Amino acid sequence: MRDLHTKKERQQRQVAHNRVKKVPKKRKPINWRPIVTWLSRGIGAAAICVAVGAGSWKLYHVISRTTLMRLETIEVSPLKKLTRNEVIALAGVKPGDSMLGLKLKTVVDQVAKNPWVEQVQVHRYFPHTLSISLSERTPKAVANVGCLYYLDPKGQLFKALVEGDRLDYPLITGVTEDDLAKDPVGSREAFKNALALVDTLRAGKVFGLEDVSEIHYDKGYGFTLFTMVGGVPVKLGNGGFQDKLTRFAGIYVDLKPQMQMHALDYIDLDYGDKIIVKKV
Repeated sequence: MRDLHTKKERQQRQVAHNRVKKVPKKRKPINWRPIVTWLSRGIGAAAICVAVGAGSWKLYHVISRTTLMRLETIEVSPLKKLTRNEVIALAGVKPGDSMLGLKLKTVVDQVAKNPWVEQVQVHRYFPHTLSISLSERTPKAVANVGCLYYLDPKGQLFKALVEGDRLDYPLITGVTEDDLAKDPVGSREAFKNALALVDTLRAGKVFGLEDVSEIHYDKGYGFTLFTMVGGVPVKLGNGGFQDKLTRFAGIYVDLKPQMQMHALDYIDLDYGDKIIVKKV
């Protein structure tokens, strides 16, 4: 009995011991000093950056207002069509302007608005110089697309003709405003082929560009020339211009009197081995 009693008391003591709650350890307080110090340093650095930025902005305005940074010299590359004064007026700059205040992209955009300007570059050379370098478009023909336009060597229309513009260029007809709107790629290709024909005619010795009053393009057929003498249609079609015109040169001198008398209806060169001359 002693052993049982002792064992029971031991079990009771163990149960009582197991039910005792453990007291948690005390948490150490957070040391905020390093964090506060770090934040204060960051805020201080930001404040310094703001102060430096504000100072730089004020410095920029001070420098831009000084005579040491003023535009004195405007250089313009050699020109053919435009004048120096026209280019400077387009650029919108003048001596005395702030060198730092010049917006080069704006100057480029302003000068490029003129249709004669193909490319333009603008450079700023401190302390006093602005350089404007540009290349101008050269007309190679006049195209009648409802109104007259200059056509550059790339087959691109670039300027509508106004009173006083020169007209002594080859005339190309047949491409309309509707063609330009609906088929810009095809229209430009037609102009390129027309300019290739112009080059072939310019190289001609017996029958050349000076003997042609008009180069007409038809989307379905191709090209037809109209002679300066008598306005006779000379049908070429598409391609092979050099061979066709060389064959025509062999009979042109003999046909010229009949052209002057308006005795010919048309001449068809669009054959590989013959020339058809249709009389009125």
